[in-house]
Amino acid sequence: MKTTTKVKGILFCMAMLAFFPVARAQEKLSLQEAISIALKNNYDIRLINNEAAIAKNNANPGNAGLLPALTANYANGGSRQNSVQTPATGEERRINGARNTNQSYGVALDWTVFDGFQMFANYERLKELQKLGEVNAKSTILATIADVINGYYAVVRQQELVVATDTALDISRLRITIAQNKLSIGRGSRLDVLAATVDYNADTSLYLQQKNQLRNNIVLLNQVMARDVTIEFRATDSISIDRSLSYTDMATQAEQLSPILQAAFINKKVAELNLKQVKGQRYPIVGVNSGYEFSKSTSPTGFNQQFRANGFTYGLTASLPLFNGFLQRQNERNAKINISSSSLNLEKTRTDLHAQLLSAYQNYTTNLDLLKVEDNNVDIARQNLDITLEKYRLGSIAPLELREAQRNSIDAITRFLDAEYQAKLTEISLKEISGTLNIQ
Repeated sequence: MKTTTKVKGILFCMAMLAFFPVARAQEKLSLQEAISIALKNNYDIRLINNEAAIAKNNANPGNAGLLPALTANYANGGSRQNSVQTPATGEERRINGARNTNQSYGVALDWTVFDGFQMFANYERLKELQKLGEVNAKSTILATIADVINGYYAVVRQQELVVATDTALDISRLRITIAQNKLSIGRGSRLDVLAATVDYNADTSLYLQQKNQLRNNIVLLNQVMARDVTIEFRATDSISIDRSLSYTDMATQAEQLSPILQAAFINKKVAELNLKQVKGQRYPIVGVNSGYEFSKSTSPTGFNQQFRANGFTYGLTASLPLFNGFLQRQNERNAKINISSSSLNLEKTRTDLHAQLLSAYQNYTTNLDLLKVEDNNVDIARQNLDITLEKYRLGSIAPLELREAQRNSIDAITRFLDAEYQAKLTEISLKEISGTLNIQ
């Protein structure tokens, strides 16, 4: 819009003048740079990425029980004993310090080849949990990006408010000068100078408050970016609003991209796989085992003083649960109830999502309308202030009329910046809910 461009141009020029003395000591920060820093440093993102990495590591055939277990073993030991042997016939035999030794080593293979398809259901469940970890990471990233954008534009808005209040301060300073000049030539009164000074002090107080709020906003954004909160910077991007968002398009995209909805769908699938695992406990468990073993022993007091053996072993095992106190039926019923609960949660999540999306869209369109109104008010208030200031210089109006025009101007600019900021917030909220938020 023409007025928006004009206002932003004026504020930008004033910002350059206001911040020039300290610009060399401040970092210039764009929105994309802020998001990049947050994606790298933010603690919530790093923690959720660790959880997603664990879920990815867990999603493997071995963890699901599909692969065999191969074990190597080694044992070496012995004893030293004093023994007395008395055979049925013959002389008593005494051996002191008889040393016995035994040694064995080998490998053993155990493999469950059938467990009622539980291992396959478990493998699918682990892969779904990996997807859930990725979706949760995406949700955290979207929330962090939204926080960064909100915080960044809060800094932009506050920078422009500082400039606006500084402009009002300049007018108040000019008003004091004019009042003092009039008093010196006998055309004014001491009362006008005092009134102008009081208003100037009030504007100074507001200016200091706005600067303090700007510093607080900078600290909050540094906190979201997980970096040193004492770093000072100047936001270089301006607030630009995407006015082309459509509720129908956003609702369609939300069905496909919303991390919250995706997580609810995955949880339903996990519940279904849990039921498959529980039902698999009705079937027999079949396993095979095999191995190779070598053993060697010596015993001076034994029948065989030396013994050595080696060879392969193999076997087949099978077990079938016949009765476990009706726990199987109970577990299956509970698993079915969990599926029903996850289905209800999925539908509830979908309903809540569309309700949030519709509410955000209504706020978005309302804020766009408010922005048009406040944009027009800024132009009118600026013209009114220019005319009133010129009349005050000529002495054709009272100081109170100039003060009123000054207040109307700063109020109009403040409302415009607030409307612009709120419109941007609702745009960000819409994109976050629908899962379409990115760094552009």
